[in-house]
Amino acid sequence: MTITTIYNNIMFLTPDNKKTFRAIILLNEMINGTHQFQTIANDDDSVLEPLFIELMSKGYVQTSGMNYQVTAKGQEVFDTFMKRYTEYLKVYDIFSYVDLESGEFAFARYFDFTTDEAWADFTNNERFDDLRIAVAIFKKIDPAEIVFMSFINENRFDTATTGWQMDLVSDNDWDEIEDICKTAIKPEEVGEDAMVDMIGQGSELMIKLLEEEQQQNQNNQGNTNGGDVVEEETVEYYQPYYDPYYVSPIWLLPLFLW
Repeated sequence: MTITTIYNNIMFLTPDNKKTFRAIILLNEMINGTHQFQTIANDDDSVLEPLFIELMSKGYVQTSGMNYQVTAKGQEVFDTFMKRYTEYLKVYDIFSYVDLESGEFAFARYFDFTTDEAWADFTNNERFDDLRIAVAIFKKIDPAEIVFMSFINENRFDTATTGWQMDLVSDNDWDEIEDICKTAIKPEEVGEDAMVDMIGQGSELMIKLLEEEQQQNQNNQGNTNGGDVVEEETVEYYQPYYDPYYVSPIWLLPLFLW
């Protein structure tokens, strides 16, 4: 049996995954957006009512007058997700463009480009493979959540567009996430030794990029004692990732208990 066959028989995106990811989008809109979700839903919001009822029954949202409101428990879940998302951008996105033959990481040249268009032209080269799913599986992190975060980074769940509620409850995006998980390069195809080496190189590069970002911030904003402390702690926070097997504890607990 081939690796592809094995992974085609695995369900990456479970029903609880879908509820969790949909809930994250709703909480984000409630916390950071301008949309008011009424307890008596109308128009496009009506399709979200079953999820709101479940969120309220679990204590993640509550009613406030005619509207739903995020509870402290819901805010805590959202804050945990945002910590994971920050780590995704810092730690895991670096593996999105890797040349396995040469060992080159596209992000090694990230600061060489001054526009998004130039960066996109460089990374679109077919020699680069996306190894984020392989790294997630290797570290025993939910690969579906990694793809979900990449969708967020690409603004695939744009709540400013008309009809986004129906898109959220439909299966289109979730089927795509499932397909990406199934067809992505897996750790077994790379090999354990090569995975360890590749993750180690990526982690070293990540620290260098953080240090470069810190230096640029200092050059742009000037040196202040308070800023120096925060930036130094930011870099130090990621030092454990020099160990290819390291996973931050924030990834180990479920976001929601359904």
